[in-house]
Amino acid sequence: MTVATSYPRNKIKILLLENISDSAVAEMNTSGYLEIKKINGALSETELIEAVKGVHLLGIRSTTQIKKNVIAAADKLLAVGCFCIGVNQVDLAAATEKGVAVFNAPHANTRSVAELIIGLCVMLIRKISDKNTAAHNGIWLKEATGSFELRGKTLGIVGYGNIGSQVSTMAEAMGLHVVYYDIATKLPLGNARQERDLKELLRQSDIVTLHVPSDATTRNMINAETLKSFKKGSILLNYSRGDIVDLGALKKALDEGLITGAAVDVFPEEPEKNGDAFTTVLQNLPNVILTPHIGGSTEEAQANIGLDVTAKLIKYLELGISEGSHTVPPVSLPPQAGTHRILHIHRNIPGVLGQINSRLSKGGINIVGQYLKTNEDIGYVILDVDSRISQEAFEILKGVKGTLKARLVY
Repeated sequence: MTVATSYPRNKIKILLLENISDSAVAEMNTSGYLEIKKINGALSETELIEAVKGVHLLGIRSTTQIKKNVIAAADKLLAVGCFCIGVNQVDLAAATEKGVAVFNAPHANTRSVAELIIGLCVMLIRKISDKNTAAHNGIWLKEATGSFELRGKTLGIVGYGNIGSQVSTMAEAMGLHVVYYDIATKLPLGNARQERDLKELLRQSDIVTLHVPSDATTRNMINAETLKSFKKGSILLNYSRGDIVDLGALKKALDEGLITGAAVDVFPEEPEKNGDAFTTVLQNLPNVILTPHIGGSTEEAQANIGLDVTAKLIKYLELGISEGSHTVPPVSLPPQAGTHRILHIHRNIPGVLGQINSRLSKGGINIVGQYLKTNEDIGYVILDVDSRISQEAFEILKGVKGTLKARLVY
């Protein structure tokens, strides 16, 4: 069902940063959203505070930091689209408080990351990076010492989510034995086996790959203490988050030969844009592959992410559907003919729904459809009301105690 939005699509202001895929722009244009500004790089906090004024939709990737001050300055912001896997670059508490929906694409680049992990396993276990460097320096380093096949080795996967589980199936096809650790009980794929103790997984793994989010339980989970449990001569890959590994401790383990190879794509502090200076303690170490946060950076992944996040943003704008949001509770109510739809986001305090219904009832306004969902902080109501009195209903809802944001969708 196609509906005419209450606010013209061609007046919705959209700001896209960090060279978001053209697939997102094309999809927005096709849906009638034409007021789009696209910037290739990230912006500083000061620049963002100016740029977000009057913007309805903001699209970012992983570098841009959407802090409380930025959200406070975004006077018309309805939603933020994170065109990447994570949302840790957004102050979710501040977005929740202001009723701003935050979406991401947790699955769209899974294949790209998983393929790269398998490729890196081959490169590291064969010490290809060292031989490549030697060849570029005019040295012929043809030797088998310290180079091995993947077949028959044990891959330890820390975090058995979308990426970790796909790495698991691909690794088995290469002849690897797979063990995994996750805080939740996860059904194994193929012949993979779950280990309940992280240190036990580390002790038996020839290669360890990390695929966990950044939170209080995972920050610096690979540190001087946990590195003592690694199998001597093993390899570590971190393509998850930059604060998961203590890089100083990893360097020491590499220098001492406890770890004989590593691949790192994410770092505690990363440059804001291409061409900026970058330093890390892992530079110039043998059999260490460093990449600039490109785990999901393939054209296919970026196109898929562009379509995925854009679809969520458009459904939220045009229908109020909030499934996939990290701030607004997930609500989905199909459109109903002959009605106007109003969205109401409020603080999660007792009596709000009763207040909404009693006020509308006193105004003689018939509710055709209604759906409420709450989280710890806010409640989200979709209301379909008689189209003849929708503006009156909208004004009533804006006056409800605890209201954070009210919007007439169509």
